[in-house]
Amino acid sequence: MPANKKYLTRSPWLRLSKILAGSVGGYVVMMSLHLFFTAFLPKEYVIITACFTGYLLWAFLLLYAFIATNVWRVWGLYILLTIVFALPYLLKFNLNHGS
Repeated sequence: MPANKKYLTRSPWLRLSKILAGSVGGYVVMMSLHLFFTAFLPKEYVIITACFTGYLLWAFLLLYAFIATNVWRVWGLYILLTIVFALPYLLKFNLNHGS
């Protein structure tokens, strides 16, 4: 049974962008979220938690990229989330290892 045409992306570039946003963008958001947790919790606990939650979060973000109608909003959301989640870790790292 073929897929319904209204759910298919018309442009191959938009389809590629959805694939990249879901796989690469979702992975980067997932990693930055766990970096966020390492800024406040012991790293040993975050590593153990990441084994379980990392795959589930990445799968959800991958699915969201394909369900969303506008891939550019997905990219914007993933970039914004990555910056917000990575900032506390980067600021803590710079304060501890500053010159």
